[in-house]
Amino acid sequence: MTSRWVVLKFGGTSVASARNWGRIAARVTELHAEGKRVWIVASALSQVSNRLEQAVEEALGNREPASLGWIQGRHIELAGEIGLSVTAYEPVKELLEELGQLLEGVRLTREASPRLHARIMSFGELASTQLGIAALGHHGLHGQRVDARDLLISTEVDGQQPADRFVQAQVDPVRNVLAAEAASDACSLVLTQGFIARTPRGETCLLGRGGSDTSAALFAHLIGAESLEIWTDVHGMFSTDPRQLPTARLIRQISYREAQELAAMGAKVLHPRCLGPAAEGGIPIEIRNTMDPEARGTRIGPSLSDDAAVMAVVMREGVTLLNISTLRMWGTPGFLAKVFAPFAELGISVDLVATSQSAVSVTLDGVPGGTGGEPFRRLEERLKLLGEVTTREDTAVVSIVGRRIRTVLHKLGPAFAVFREHEVHLVSESSEDLNVSFVVGQQDARTLVDRLHDQLLPKQGSDELFGPSWELLTSKQRRIETAEAPKPWWHARQAELLDLVSDGQSRYVYDLATVRAQAHGLRQHLTAVGGLYYAMKANWNAEVLRTIAAEGLGIECVSAAEIKLVRELLGDAIPILFTPNFCPLDEYAVAFEHGADVTLDGPHLIDLAPELFRGRELGVRVDPGGGLGHHEKVVTAGAQAKFGHPVADVAEVVRAAAEVGATVTGLHSHVGSGILDPDSWGRTLQGLLAVRDQLPDLRWIDVGGGLGVVERAGQQALDLAAVNLRLAELAAELGDIELRMEPGRYLVSEGGVLLAPVTQVRRKGEVRFVGLATGMNSLIRPALYGAWHGIHNLSRLDADPDGYWHVVGPICETGDVLGRDRLLPSTEAGDVLLIENAGAYGRVMASRYNLREPAAEVVLTV
Repeated sequence: MTSRWVVLKFGGTSVASARNWGRIAARVTELHAEGKRVWIVASALSQVSNRLEQAVEEALGNREPASLGWIQGRHIELAGEIGLSVTAYEPVKELLEELGQLLEGVRLTREASPRLHARIMSFGELASTQLGIAALGHHGLHGQRVDARDLLISTEVDGQQPADRFVQAQVDPVRNVLAAEAASDACSLVLTQGFIARTPRGETCLLGRGGSDTSAALFAHLIGAESLEIWTDVHGMFSTDPRQLPTARLIRQISYREAQELAAMGAKVLHPRCLGPAAEGGIPIEIRNTMDPEARGTRIGPSLSDDAAVMAVVMREGVTLLNISTLRMWGTPGFLAKVFAPFAELGISVDLVATSQSAVSVTLDGVPGGTGGEPFRRLEERLKLLGEVTTREDTAVVSIVGRRIRTVLHKLGPAFAVFREHEVHLVSESSEDLNVSFVVGQQDARTLVDRLHDQLLPKQGSDELFGPSWELLTSKQRRIETAEAPKPWWHARQAELLDLVSDGQSRYVYDLATVRAQAHGLRQHLTAVGGLYYAMKANWNAEVLRTIAAEGLGIECVSAAEIKLVRELLGDAIPILFTPNFCPLDEYAVAFEHGADVTLDGPHLIDLAPELFRGRELGVRVDPGGGLGHHEKVVTAGAQAKFGHPVADVAEVVRAAAEVGATVTGLHSHVGSGILDPDSWGRTLQGLLAVRDQLPDLRWIDVGGGLGVVERAGQQALDLAAVNLRLAELAAELGDIELRMEPGRYLVSEGGVLLAPVTQVRRKGEVRFVGLATGMNSLIRPALYGAWHGIHNLSRLDADPDGYWHVVGPICETGDVLGRDRLLPSTEAGDVLLIENAGAYGRVMASRYNLREPAAEVVLTV
């Protein structure tokens, strides 16, 4: 046959619904109409590979085979959606029965060798393609199902660990059109599996997670395909992870090497190993979105331009940094060869490298068994023969990716100011001038990516390199998907809110029902916590305070003025926790006078004023050594943070207290704000329990606050049940000691919005600005923290967006920007914009800068 092949690869989400199989059939029909033959490479159904991993664990642990049941049910469900007959489904049923027999063998023997593990994992792709060939037949397309293991044979690699030969196999690209034609049986449609191959001995092996992309490229090379289309759930490669930063721009076209660099540095759309076979065969790749089949995505091919360009800012987390230092290195021939030899012998991949006269630093990407495994232990032993070895596992790599980076260093310079407050452990520049990479603390990486992207990548306008943003590409689809989703409270009160600002003045508006619901939810879900104290610095509006107190929460204060306000508004009965930092000593006297539980940051306070603390019951705030948070300015633990006493030195506070007849009855720690990791508070409590025996009079332990809220699309809400589960496990060790938490923003953020009338709208070239009646004088969080607040045109809630706008205020500062590149409908002077999540750290941080009054407060009681 003379017709050229086109290879289509479909990922797990793309083969997981009847609608998508209809789209697959439609694309095949289009290509057949153009005279093309089609070779489809399919992944396992979405989540099936994860469930297969769990099924092996369940069998090894002799547990109920819940995952096997889920896998069987998922395939039956999809077959029903497609409308397959019992006869058509029979081959899938037989495959899954065979899978059940293998898992039963694992259960009986309590063993799953890498060879058997690979065989079990292959059933995801085998089942999806068996179901898929029937689905295509249901659409009137009759093709040949080919076993990928008949055509893809792995290559033995020197130094490769035995287990990796089965689960991280490598296959060299070869051209063998005759073998492919024989396997296809002269059909114009072939369906085969991604991810799987066979060893030279005929055993099943895997190409590693993400290996279906590599399989597709290998098949495209094998059959001499005209092109390769990668169909997935995004439109292509973006200038950063679009699920984290919605303003990420689609990259229209990119070379093989640039795409490989981008994929290797952290972009997750393609597996880096798939680019080599395609480039070797000169096969262009196009990434397309199965959910939006009419849209064009990213095209990858030979380089079309030699112009310098920054294309993306990406990150790779979970990186291990290893350093070997010795003065013997200087001037010693072949020293680096000795350093790198054990890496190759033990199958440990080195990524970034930096050297000096007396040290070598590397990052590791893919350590067999992890840093706790035998290969890494042996590596450290070998390297210690050469010098001092240190490792860090809490790091990430942030990379600026593009072409001819060195020629635009003068343009990158101002952007590097973002590193001013972040420690950089290693800097590496690609020898091919394709990236500059920085190894930083993992907690800093996300912030750095966002800020570098904001500095280096265009957000508005269009050109040959950059297409629309992810937010713009998906806006209509997301509007459809969220049409039935619960609306925020302000959506139903549109007319009332617009009336509140009809005078042209901005307003903070608080919905007490939302605040009440948040407080009630915390009481309901955090059953392991005995005392909840609202951090009133988030919002001290009188009605807000009364609402929270009525839900049974105490109040956490950080100043004498806050204490006095609480007593004035709420009376003497409500419990107060006083957790100041570097405050005047007389404020402690006020706290004792008003019956507050008082915490100290260390023994120095007792030394300064022994009579003030004599005979008192005190709490001590300790620093566990590391913090978390949505921005470095809200991380409140670690050596550079001004809060707390080192937890290892808590005995010093106990001794100082004893000298003045005081007792330490409370233990407190707070690591940061905006935390969405549900294990954070459990880790804090575990650390505090380690020093509990040094505090014989302990009555309460406070694990802080910082409960994060959802700020933008794609974020997962904090799982309170998971927070409580971990705390409850540890609370069993507390006995009569009360467990406390101090939520602030979580209680009030969603209950408040900032309404701001539009004063002006104007353009500067392709950049559009919306000017508001208020700015950073009312809401400083975006300028101070780079905080993200959702922004909506309240006057035109149902209008479709038409592009990006910078939302700015009237303050005479460049930083007076409430939101950059926000997707809004056509907006005019007189419209009203609504800024979300403004109930916390809004009005309380406002100022009269430029002698402009900040937005006033309005409370909605019903």
